[in-house]
Amino acid sequence: EENGRKRIPCPLDPKHTVYEDQLQKHLKKCNSREKPKPVNLSSFDFLKVYFVQDINAGLKDVAEIPEKQVPLSSLSMEELGNLITKLKKASNGLELHLEEQILSHQALQEALNDPKNGESAFKHLKQQASILGNLEKLHLLGPGRCFVEFGAGRGKLSHWVDVALQNVESVQFLLVERATTRFKVDGKHKRRDSVFERLQVDIQHLCLNKVPILKKKKLPVVGIGKHLCGAATDLALRCLVESYTTCCDGEGEEPAPKRARTAETEVAPVTSAASESNTEDCKPVAGIVIALCCHHKCDWTHYVGREFFKSVGLGPAEFNCFQRMSSWATCGMRETTSKASLSEEGEDQTNDVDEHEQTFSKTESGSDTLQGILTAEERKEIGCLCKRLIDHGRIEYLQQQGYKAALQYYTESAVSLENVLLTAVPRPSLIPEPT
Repeated sequence: EENGRKRIPCPLDPKHTVYEDQLQKHLKKCNSREKPKPVNLSSFDFLKVYFVQDINAGLKDVAEIPEKQVPLSSLSMEELGNLITKLKKASNGLELHLEEQILSHQALQEALNDPKNGESAFKHLKQQASILGNLEKLHLLGPGRCFVEFGAGRGKLSHWVDVALQNVESVQFLLVERATTRFKVDGKHKRRDSVFERLQVDIQHLCLNKVPILKKKKLPVVGIGKHLCGAATDLALRCLVESYTTCCDGEGEEPAPKRARTAETEVAPVTSAASESNTEDCKPVAGIVIALCCHHKCDWTHYVGREFFKSVGLGPAEFNCFQRMSSWATCGMRETTSKASLSEEGEDQTNDVDEHEQTFSKTESGSDTLQGILTAEERKEIGCLCKRLIDHGRIEYLQQQGYKAALQYYTESAVSLENVLLTAVPRPSLIPEPT
């Protein structure tokens, strides 16, 4: 007691005291009180016209998903050996040696030669230049296109595409990013004839046909992405080649049921002038160019290559092991490699939160358990094999959807350990006749 007034422990935090006769007043302003939670803007996604719940999610039958993932470190030598045997058997006959398509583009030459760039910025510029070079090689840099950058972050890839197309008319850009992003480069887009729009939405729920600027001009879409993390790649592929090409049934209608599309089923029979007009409006995706990343973040639920895995005798249990073993290709082999992967994946780290940091617990990577069983080089080889197997499932999926798809190295491993580019263009029979 002090001066006849009693002090008592604060009921919210007994580490400090308060005058008993001022308790109610104190509780209203105490730092330990429960504060109102900030409004989560993503909870209002359903208000966005292009939001369609789980349209690109993939697997609906949860019974097909194992209840619990088994840690790699808990596997016995026999179980690990069986997994590796299955991996090599499933990979037998696949094209594992990828071609190099390390290209560049004139739009980035000045930036590449700028001595003010640090090593990290230079590496990202080289990757962006090669992606643009591959876009150009596939004849995807041109007028009358809408470039959709998935996992856009600050939007630098779209920025350089815009620079490359500075004298080209009728170009749109959609930058898809679910997170709020700081230090965006959107302000650098000063061209009056190019349209930029950001969509803050998870790719899982994005219906491109409901995006107003796409509905208005109905331009062919080019899907692009630089280091699109794990399952995000599968969501983006399904968004492009399934939901975008099937949601053409009219204003405000729900998307048609998903189905495999082939060259023979792409164009529906024309029964009237109205249906003919509708078919003309539904243009296929002009192309896809995505730099792959973080296979350890893939998810069987969203994975587009499930049918391929089943065809080679594999299922969700093997997939869950392989996606975690894929991390052996880029980290966990030795300390210097882990540090390198951390530093090179983040773009302008002073400004950005790195979404691609490859940090793994010992339980996840199983490195301690594997010491003395597999050498660092053997783990790296197995990790690369896991990546190629997962990617081959994506290639087969795109081929079944009527696309000519390929994998290639688009930059040196010294620039990025995640150096594989997935490209796809529709087969000629899917490209609409010029009107």
